[in-house]
Formats: sequence, C-alpha cells, structure tokens
Amino acid sequence: MKNFKEQVYSIVSKIPKGETMSYGEVAARAGAPGAARAVGSLMARNTNPHVPCHRVVRSDGSIGDYNQLQGPSKEELLRKEGLTIKNGRIRS
Repeated sequence: MKNFKEQVYSIVSKIPKGETMSYGEVAARAGAPGAARAVGSLMARNTNPHVPCHRVVRSDGSIGDYNQLQGPSKEELLRKEGLTIKNGRIRS
C-alpha cells in the first residue's frame, strides 16, 4: 500500500498536459479529503521532474505558488500547455 506522499505523486504524475487539479482534488483522490495543505507542502518540496507539480492549482482557479522545478514560472508553463490565465487565475 502506498503512503500519502506516494499516492499524491502518483496522482499528480497522471495529470495530462493542459489540465489541472486543485490541491483539494488531489488530496481527496489520495484518500485524505481535507489535506489540501499537505498536498501543497508536498508540491513545494517536490524534486522529481516527472511529477508536474505546476499542474496543481488552488480551488478558486488561482495558480498559487511554484517551486520552479520545471522552469521559471508556473504561469508560463501552464500557458505553454494551452491554458488561458487572466489575473492569476485559470480561465476556461
């Protein structure tokens, strides 16, 4: 059985390019609803380049912080993947 960190990394690793999930959604899928902050902490400390932590955003659509693992700007990475961002929030 995977521990919480392994579950979170596995879930985030499967988020396709051009799509996002909220910290809360990841937490719920990992079996720990209400652990959104724990997911945020894991993403902030992520050093695995195969875990696209830039695709995890806040529940209100704002992009949140980024550890710069994949590049200099979370917004830039999300735009390159085809997402529209206006005023720091993802737009559909």
